[in-house]
Amino acid sequence: MSINFEALDLRAFVAVVELEGFHRAAEALNLSQPALSRRIQRLEAAIGAALLERTTRRVALTNVGREFLPLVRRMLDEFDSSLFAMRELGQQRGGQITLACVPTAAFYFLPGVIARFKEQYPNIRFRILDLSANEGLESVARGEVEFGINLLGGSDPELTFEPLLEDPFVLACRRDHPLAARPALTWSDLEGQPLVAVSRSSGNRILLDAALVRAGVRLSWSYEVTHLSTSLGLVEAGLGISVLPRLATPQAEHPIIVTRAIADPEVSRTIGVVRRRGGRLAPAAERFLEMLLGTWRSPG
Repeated sequence: MSINFEALDLRAFVAVVELEGFHRAAEALNLSQPALSRRIQRLEAAIGAALLERTTRRVALTNVGREFLPLVRRMLDEFDSSLFAMRELGQQRGGQITLACVPTAAFYFLPGVIARFKEQYPNIRFRILDLSANEGLESVARGEVEFGINLLGGSDPELTFEPLLEDPFVLACRRDHPLAARPALTWSDLEGQPLVAVSRSSGNRILLDAALVRAGVRLSWSYEVTHLSTSLGLVEAGLGISVLPRLATPQAEHPIIVTRAIADPEVSRTIGVVRRRGGRLAPAAERFLEMLLGTWRSPG
């Protein structure tokens, strides 16, 4: 003979007792009161006896309920302890995290977070697909990666996009460039300068061009490259200046290159995490995503 109930039925019973009522328990468990009542009824049906006495003013334990309560608490404590132990064991033992990331975030930001994660979980391997924005969305949708770091939410209803931060476009130039002496700039200050741009097919270029058109700003590009890292190489060589997202610039003090904010208007892109709707991450990937979110949302 099998006894049919779920762990949430047990948690519902304990919540009603500890919070002294169905209303507060339903709010704590994020359930409707009818759904909570059904869980208590299912548990009572499985036990074969009433666990709670319901009156208009209060909820009280029956004799069976008083005997059952400490057993339920012990069961839940043992279940939670075992679950966390298995989770930690799985993370420490090994595994692989596969994610897609736009190259501008993968180049400077992502390695620092991975380094901190590896200090705690040295046996976890990483497979990073540094893809364009559209390719990254497709890899998440196909299930090739567990989640993605992207600048687009896309229109796929099966994907969710959680915005994390606004990443402004900034000027990158050599320290000995005249614009480096100015703490802040406007777009008009860049007129006549040899500018390095990424190709027109890039998501960053499309976003930037659209924002500048809306603002009535026209810039003349002297160089066009495929990757933003290449634009930094041209800047370092003194061939020009570049406009690129802040995350794509060196995050530590660079011996040659400096960045400066550009206003009037400020142009930025939204960076976020893309996941499959309703998908569940492996324990290691979930823990890494928690660290990633915490780091990204912390200033500096």
